[in-house]
Amino acid sequence: MAKVVLVDLLHPHCPQYSRCVERRVSRLKEVIGNSAEEPVYVLLHQHTPRGGETDSLSEAALLDGFVRLNRRVHVVTNRSAAASLYSFKLAADALDATDVQVLTCSRRQAVLQVYEELLFTPVYSFHYCTVFNDLRCPLDDLALTCSQRADVKDEISTFLQRLPAVKGEITILKSSMISDCFYHGFTTRTGGISYISTLSSLNLFSSSRRRDSSVVVAENLRRLGLQAGFEPHQFHLAKVNHASDVWVMSKPAPESYDGIVTNQPGVVIAAPGADCMPLLFTDPVAKVIGAAHAGWRGTLMGIAMATVNAMVLEFGSKLVNIVAVIGPSVGPCCFTMEQDSARKFQAIHPDCVRNMDSPRPYVDIRLATRILLERGGLLPEHIHDDTVTDRPNLTICTSCHPDSFFSHVRDGINFGTQIGFLWIK
Repeated sequence: MAKVVLVDLLHPHCPQYSRCVERRVSRLKEVIGNSAEEPVYVLLHQHTPRGGETDSLSEAALLDGFVRLNRRVHVVTNRSAAASLYSFKLAADALDATDVQVLTCSRRQAVLQVYEELLFTPVYSFHYCTVFNDLRCPLDDLALTCSQRADVKDEISTFLQRLPAVKGEITILKSSMISDCFYHGFTTRTGGISYISTLSSLNLFSSSRRRDSSVVVAENLRRLGLQAGFEPHQFHLAKVNHASDVWVMSKPAPESYDGIVTNQPGVVIAAPGADCMPLLFTDPVAKVIGAAHAGWRGTLMGIAMATVNAMVLEFGSKLVNIVAVIGPSVGPCCFTMEQDSARKFQAIHPDCVRNMDSPRPYVDIRLATRILLERGGLLPEHIHDDTVTDRPNLTICTSCHPDSFFSHVRDGINFGTQIGFLWIK
């Protein structure tokens, strides 16, 4: 696990900023010495004193004091703490570093922990060393308030909104089978601000096991909403547990669920996918919608028909009116399973498995979903998947198209997430 050192010299609004920094620089030389083993990143505020002239304490001056002693010292200078810590995160991620030692004072530790909570995830381990406590600053006696926490969140949000998209523009795929009385779409991976290769760039899910924080994902969602026409507060993403639980939105939400159904206009429901299938269901007659996340486990447990049945039982939908769309997901060209699991798909239909005699047969979870939906009563012509030849194909293999989609199969555990989303006009 790679380690980096973060030195906090950010003291915004300090009336004696130059003096405070100079004293901390002297202390820092004592603490770090001439040969730090880990890269050291010094966060320095771009300070403009009264009168509009640039402070005599410049980045170059600080570099002169450190770099001559240690080439592993880097100075990060920005106009905001959010920008500085984001720049530091970029550098740490480039080094694949997750262990961060922070040199600061007690008051600043509380502030930095707010930035840590918002900009980083539990993948990173922060250790705080209050080496500057005896170097008094006029601001040291001020406690962190709830208002300041809110200010930090607003500062980060404003900073992220100004960032350019990492690559490409937001692209939304749509099914011609879904009625115009609904808004819907399937996202691709372009047009967001996530910069880590396997998460770049429109990642729409934050996990404690990945490096994209919730505020970055929230900014990606905000940009998607601007493109698609919804506000983030309208958005509800399935809380996946790879099973067959369905949340009927007129009832209390379960702790976790792979499906959502509603008849409420203006409520955006969504299902994630990164090889797993995002499924969208519409009933243009009863004006009812559903969204479901279907991995191989959920497919075997019946999540697709569980979502359909909830539309029928809770809102009066008729099976003959329901349309189902299977979004981008891993195809049988790329998805393999152990023989024991593959046999369960073979039991659904022999065509769902290829090379059954091999140690890891190829499995078609999309075809299994179509077969289960047809057996459940949906009309074959109301299912849009890769077997449909007279409409544009949306059931594209995520693993085969790295420029367009995220894929767990292809990218490993630090994968990004695309979604299928839907709402009633």
